[in-house]
Amino acid sequence: MNALLHYQSALLLRSQRWLAPVILYAVFLAVGVQSGQPVLDSLAYAAAALLPVAAWIVRICVTNEPPSARSCTAAAAGPWRAHLATLLSAFLATAVLGALATVVVAVISDAASTDHRTAVNRLAASGAGLLAMLVSALLGTAIGAVTNWPLLRSPAWAISVLLLAALLALVATGSPAQAVLTDLITGSRDGVVP
Repeated sequence: MNALLHYQSALLLRSQRWLAPVILYAVFLAVGVQSGQPVLDSLAYAAAALLPVAAWIVRICVTNEPPSARSCTAAAAGPWRAHLATLLSAFLATAVLGALATVVVAVISDAASTDHRTAVNRLAASGAGLLAMLVSALLGTAIGAVTNWPLLRSPAWAISVLLLAALLALVATGSPAQAVLTDLITGSRDGVVP
């Protein structure tokens, strides 16, 4: 499995198709997270933006190989192991992106509540933000897994369903992403790290 994960990660890095979602995420953070904003609110914003990026990176990973190369990989390692390596590669790439975003947001944000009256422990807030990023990365990876090849073969359907599922995961009651984001925002209002 290590060799497959290394192979899929190398394919992702060398393809440079990851640049578009990463640059879009960086621009989204640069516009939405300003220095001096409450740390928990900023971490919630960053975690919400990571979910569709995770699904997009999964799409990149599962469509990175031409069909003939995918067939060779599946024949050598087994189709499930080959597909699992692509999903794990996408999740790890997204988790690294989320961890970097957590560090940057925690450093530039104000360690205070929404009204700037209550101090918030920056380290605890970073831990909560890291967990929120992990939830977004996991849920985004799951959404990407069920909205792409081999389940949906048409790119038009796959991308449409991917975007709709990512939006629903952020706003639907009962969604883990929505629960984590609500906890961060409520914690920021109360000055308590969830």
